[in-house]
Amino acid sequence: MKSVTVLGSTGSVGRQTVSLLAAHRDRFCLRALVGGRNAALLAEQALALEAEVAVINDPASLGALEAALAGSRVRAAAGRDAVLAAASLEADWTMAAITGAAGLPATLAAIRRGGTIALANKEALVCAGDVMVAAVAAAGGTLLPVDSEHNAVFQALAGGNHGALEKIVLTASGGPFRTASLAEMALATPEAALHHPVWSMGAKISIDSATLMNKGLELIEAVRLFSLPGEKIEVLVHPQAVVHGLAYYADGSVLAALGAPDMRIPIAHALAWPERLTTRAPRLDLAALARLDFAEPDGTRFPALPLARQAIAAGGGAPAILSAANEVAVAAFLERRIGFLDIVRIVESVLQAMGAPPAPTLESVFALDAEARRRAQLFADGRGRHLEGATLDGASWA
Repeated sequence: MKSVTVLGSTGSVGRQTVSLLAAHRDRFCLRALVGGRNAALLAEQALALEAEVAVINDPASLGALEAALAGSRVRAAAGRDAVLAAASLEADWTMAAITGAAGLPATLAAIRRGGTIALANKEALVCAGDVMVAAVAAAGGTLLPVDSEHNAVFQALAGGNHGALEKIVLTASGGPFRTASLAEMALATPEAALHHPVWSMGAKISIDSATLMNKGLELIEAVRLFSLPGEKIEVLVHPQAVVHGLAYYADGSVLAALGAPDMRIPIAHALAWPERLTTRAPRLDLAALARLDFAEPDGTRFPALPLARQAIAAGGGAPAILSAANEVAVAAFLERRIGFLDIVRIVESVLQAMGAPPAPTLESVFALDAEARRRAQLFADGRGRHLEGATLDGASWA
């Protein structure tokens, strides 16, 4: 049996991972489950999977967790140190799905003890890519992508001659504003931005999909994950969201990975790799689908993509700054303190102000993250440089 730890079990990816583990109890044994604040759900998961330990990040929720686990063999713990201890437990396979920069220490702890790490935390490679990649090499571990696009590319590259690879392509559904004008997006409400036409995701990821910042973050992630220069990674808007990634080879061959837009598919691939795991995900019916559409992304209406490429070119800590500023801006939009188009404007302002300082350690990444958040908050609160008249790719923000 494969021993498993799930970091972020109460989040969207974590819940789907737990459902797959529950459906294949004969193949996996649970070492640890780590959740954020939802003690009731964490206890339910731990009891169902007979985990050795359940850790909740919020110390104030420990009492509720202990009460829910009373009488069971599951050990309860809480707080940052307990999370790191759980991540450091020996396990064959770990799902790293704690979102945001907060998940970096636990992800790094899991990487350092070796084994296979299924990576669902974009920030691990976006913010601290050099640190994480070096740690994987030092520990002799394996890093498997869980994002549907990166997982698709990983599958398209399997068994291929990487020396003959010309480029890879990540696809984007285009989000809820794929055909909207700038004027319409300027008036967009959080409710409209959260209404994704294809995927069911958490609030932050849904807003990133609406701005296409998610694809910008995935571009940065792909550079680190596949050791490719940015110019060899392209993005296509594909509203049906069934072709998730493509690999182009020198002989003219194009290998693509297709599947229903269901996160259980890439999670199952990473969970069973190099084998396959049966899931209840819907099967793709190409005859019923009838058509597949593709288009170049519009960098004017969706400036997050060119901004991400600028961060790739700048290097250093620029990607970490971009990611941190974006988290703050997205939160401000969801709280109705800024407009939809202000999200990327704020991110660009912070990037321009901070540049691309080096970030060779996790500590330096956190320092940049904190400063980027501080500056982004100033802009969101209206206390920073006034946004009126500032430019993005030469266009007025007014």
